Amino acid sequence: MDKYAGVLIVAEQDKGEIHKVTSELLNKGKELAGKLKASLECLILAGEGIAAEELNFRGADTVYYMKSEAFEVQEEYLFKSNISEFIKEHKPEIVLVGATDFGRSLAPRVAAALRTGLTADCTEMEIDEAGKLIQIRPAFSDNILAHIRTVTYPQMATIRYKEFCESGRDASKPVNIVEVKPYLDEYDKSRVVRVFSDEEFDITEAEVIVAGGRGIRRKEDLTILEELAEVMGGAVGASRALVDAGMISGAHQVGYSGNRVKPGIYVACGISGAPQHLAGMKESDVIIAINSDPSAPIFNVCDFGYVGDLYEIVPELIRAVRRG
Repeated sequence: MDKYAGVLIVAEQDKGEIHKVTSELLNKGKELAGKLKASLECLILAGEGIAAEELNFRGADTVYYMKSEAFEVQEEYLFKSNISEFIKEHKPEIVLVGATDFGRSLAPRVAAALRTGLTADCTEMEIDEAGKLIQIRPAFSDNILAHIRTVTYPQMATIRYKEFCESGRDASKPVNIVEVKPYLDEYDKSRVVRVFSDEEFDITEAEVIVAGGRGIRRKEDLTILEELAEVMGGAVGASRALVDAGMISGAHQVGYSGNRVKPGIYVACGISGAPQHLAGMKESDVIIAINSDPSAPIFNVCDFGYVGDLYEIVPELIRAVRRG
């Protein structure tokens, strides 16, 4: 193990902008690296407009970047091949990846290529007395916190978005940026022909979310949620039941198997409050619940609760918001 050293953050960039989860990882990475008395490094793969300097200012001691037109599209096989080869050569002790859609798809591939373990969706990390990484994540519908230690190296984990504060920016920090030649910059086993985007928003960024559950009877009835979300300046979310029923796309799903959100206001309409759903939204600043069942678990976590028919209450809320 003595040949492994340092903490490596695998950065994620989209359209020239660093994903906020990367800044959060840099913040936590500084803490871990400090306890290990090790360096904090960052690796980024992108096409044009690589934000390497920003990663330096956010806390990375050294930023390594690979530049290629092939990296304009986030393709798992290509990224996996380059990242795993970089790790084999540089041998970081700890590798952290953001638990975004792409990160969740990429990290297991990298771990498999390195023949090491991976703990997914961590909410906290610590360094124990032996200098090992303790990876903490919810288990059994968030009823317990599992403490996991990887016995192989590097120790890898994906970290949930919005678990840590973003790293502060210090533009006076010395710039240390190193370009690395891509190990592979051609599509080998797959080729991206065209990229489709079916969503114009990222629900994890919404400050207000109006979410629907089994209480929504038909797809057409989502319009009342859309109207409430519009007047409140928010986005529409959904429980897994609506996604499974084909009423709305998975990008709107909130819960353990969907998106984890922390908006200022979360309005749960016709959502009973299954543990899997609560795991994704219970840290919202204010939770408003509307449900016809007074014993629904959602009322145990809400700040304001309305027992009644959402088809009557939601239109009243819309009118009240419009009146100001």
